[in-house]
Amino acid sequence: MNIAYLSTFYPYRGGIAQFNANLYRAIEKDHLVTAYTFTRQYPDFLFPGKTQLVTEADIADPIASVRMLDTINPISWYHTAQAIKKTQPDVLLMKYWMSYMAPSLGYVAGSVKSKHTTVMTVVDNAIPHEKKFFDKAFARYFMNRNHKFVAMSDSVKNDILSIRPDAQVLLKEHPLYDHFGAIVPTQEARKKLGLHPDKKTLLFFGFIRDYKGLDLLIEAFKQLDDSYQLVIAGESYGSFEEYQNQIEALPNKANCFPFVRYIDDFEVPLFFGASDVVVLPYKSATQSGISAIAYHFEIPIIATDVGGLKEIIEHGKTGLIIDKPESNLIANSVQNFYQLPAENWKLEIRKKKDALSWEAFAQSILEFAKL
Repeated sequence: MNIAYLSTFYPYRGGIAQFNANLYRAIEKDHLVTAYTFTRQYPDFLFPGKTQLVTEADIADPIASVRMLDTINPISWYHTAQAIKKTQPDVLLMKYWMSYMAPSLGYVAGSVKSKHTTVMTVVDNAIPHEKKFFDKAFARYFMNRNHKFVAMSDSVKNDILSIRPDAQVLLKEHPLYDHFGAIVPTQEARKKLGLHPDKKTLLFFGFIRDYKGLDLLIEAFKQLDDSYQLVIAGESYGSFEEYQNQIEALPNKANCFPFVRYIDDFEVPLFFGASDVVVLPYKSATQSGISAIAYHFEIPIIATDVGGLKEIIEHGKTGLIIDKPESNLIANSVQNFYQLPAENWKLEIRKKKDALSWEAFAQSILEFAKL
């Protein structure tokens, strides 16, 4: 098949670019695929991080993409649509994760959509975690210009159907992020990060945003004894001051290690290597790309029962599910985790890994596109 893939590619950084690069590589093994990306992805005021672009510290796959789409310039929307139409693709594949993207991607989708070209989108969030009054209207505009959708959790599938009840939706679990290389041995990783060598080590990883519940995890950590340590690794979207005040008030604050910055790709094996378990104390969620990294490194997950997190984790096998996003329940689950044999987690995760390849994901969604 001839596939046009419009989304975030090199030189942009982050989880969405990594997802797209991995899927592109899997597709190109059997199909002709052309990548199209942005000249401007977000205006600066919508991106509170340090940079949107790859740095020398990133392990980036330099996908050769056509940079055309400026999300705030409608003229570029027209030119992008025309350029894609000229290639007469069998499939236009896109990714959707926030309502800001709806006007530009929706215009291109509507212009390219035809009997010859199936427009299909992998949806991360049909309705954003941090909701705005226009989210559903924008999402409806975008979705009405697609033929089909791929969701990676039941909650996202249900959100899509709540906006467009007649939508054709394939449910497919998030593949593993396997491009970070080998994990760093535990003692080596803890030494390099300046952690205690023998304490029970919890990891909160990824961009820090309110819905991810870091405040709940810090409050839960207060209830744990001196045998535990907490590693916080990620760039804060907004002020970290409130979290820092929580940390300063901890009786065991010497066991809390915040690395509040963008974690470069080469450091990722270090943070996961140092950890016994990843904690996702989310207040709301769809699915989590962090789980795809954790399983690659064979690290179990403790997560709250929100959104699609329950679908990712097999309770008692690959991790633990917490009934509600409450600090005391998080603390209890952490304590329960350490009462179970450590090797059992890895054995169960290894069974799960085989089914979560990018090749299997690519084959499934392209077969769905042809139906």
